[in-house]
Amino acid sequence: MAGTVSRSGDAAPAVRETGLRDHGGPVDVDGHDVRGVGPIVLLHGLMGRGRTWRRQIPWLRRHGRVFTFDAAFHTGADVAAPDDVAELSTERFVADLAEILVWIDQGPAVLVGHSMGGLHAWCTAAAYPEMVSALVIEDMAPDFRGHTTRDWTPWFDSWPERFGSVEQAQQMFGEVAGRYFFEAFDDGRLHGDLQIWTELAEEWARRDFWSQWRAVDVPSLLIEAGNSVTPPGQMRTMRSLQQYADHLCVVGAGHLVHDDAPDVYQGAVEAFLSALPR
Repeated sequence: MAGTVSRSGDAAPAVRETGLRDHGGPVDVDGHDVRGVGPIVLLHGLMGRGRTWRRQIPWLRRHGRVFTFDAAFHTGADVAAPDDVAELSTERFVADLAEILVWIDQGPAVLVGHSMGGLHAWCTAAAYPEMVSALVIEDMAPDFRGHTTRDWTPWFDSWPERFGSVEQAQQMFGEVAGRYFFEAFDDGRLHGDLQIWTELAEEWARRDFWSQWRAVDVPSLLIEAGNSVTPPGQMRTMRSLQQYADHLCVVGAGHLVHDDAPDVYQGAVEAFLSALPR
């Protein structure tokens, strides 16, 4: 399995801190690397982590060189809150992603983002169009104004300090989400700070990201959960505003479409990637 990305034996500190990993890509019959669609960078959601993409990496590697990383404030239980609230802005995460794409240095990337990762993907495509060749956006919308994560606090307070097993996590979160969370945790312990994550999501309750979406000019696949967390109709509206976008609603799937309906998700994404220029 691929290890942490490095040059001359060592990764730059910023890269090491994110746990950026190169999972390899397609090869020809002689075992030589093939470019495919170029780099494919996977972006996790608000409570996820790079390693929660483990079930998708094997088939994605047939299409391009796959990379995962942990977003800021998702790197471990001991992460500290920033002194400056601007460090929790979407723009900060976009800048981080742009830096990672520069470091990878393999040309424009396909960004595959779930939830928060989807938002960061299209905002990066808007801010740095030369760095992004295509987007896969899973269950994320531009406008959550009026919604708040403050109502989650009592639920967060009910979490144990450490989950002893995946079964315990599944009892609290359900089969699919429980497995997802437990895979992100460090030995059963949360890989970040719930208060920080709440603050991250609160930004979405104060502003919208329609202008960033309108600035996107690359092929895009929008995958909406049948049981979506997004405001009704917004992902269909995103499709209508972007001439290169397609929209798929996966009936019966929850927010983690890639794990809840893996065959449908894989089929849609592979068809999309197969249609991109090589």
